[in-house]
Amino acid sequence: MCTLSIRDIPDDLFLQIQRLAKTQDRSLNAQVIFLLTQTLKLEKEIDRKVQVETLASIRRRRFIAPKNSPSSLALLREDRNR
Repeated sequence: MCTLSIRDIPDDLFLQIQRLAKTQDRSLNAQVIFLLTQTLKLEKEIDRKVQVETLASIRRRRFIAPKNSPSSLALLREDRNR
């Protein structure tokens, strides 16, 4: 396993994590790993939602030809016959 050192953590943040670790019956190290894991999962979910919304937006903006319009094949044949 890797080791990660973090410097200059604000005192209030450190105390919050320390209190949270105590209430969750975890070591400080285990709590930090848990918080990092949860944050990355949340980021992944947010990224997935953004992708789904973007694709839905693209699908809504797709061009749909009117029902009575000729097919592209017919238009190509007509153009070639000129």
